[in-house]
Amino acid sequence: MLSDLLANPWRLWLTLGGVLLAAEMLGASGYLLWSGIAAVLVALLVWLVPLPWEWQGLSFALLTILSALWWYRWLKGRVRNQPQNALNQRGNQFIGQRLTLSEALEGGIGHVKVGDSSWRVQAAEDYPAGTPVVVVAIEGITLKIVREDRQ
Repeated sequence: MLSDLLANPWRLWLTLGGVLLAAEMLGASGYLLWSGIAAVLVALLVWLVPLPWEWQGLSFALLTILSALWWYRWLKGRVRNQPQNALNQRGNQFIGQRLTLSEALEGGIGHVKVGDSSWRVQAAEDYPAGTPVVVVAIEGITLKIVREDRQ
């Protein structure tokens, strides 16, 4: 059996690729995927063009590195193109929302009721209760507000 694999090295590379890809499916988090793909590509290369074992090993190493670098660049570009996610950042969902103060601000700080919760708000000046405001930013757990200009 070993002599058969050595007589047909493409079978050895194909077997190695299959084993690496199967191991990847067991949960290697992408570490073995690119080596498995490289081994399958080397099997195809050796099947088409018989190469000595030194060139086979070099081809495997280079294809592993190139495929991992290609994946890294593709993933990096994909993450960059995704919009900012407001999931689990509840305060960011309030930016631009119009609210009405239920109590007057003292020292530019107070609270406002949003739905069934109360949020700390901060403004540059004091506003009386009932003032319409707009949330312009969030800093920690404090909503930054300005008076709404109704026209």
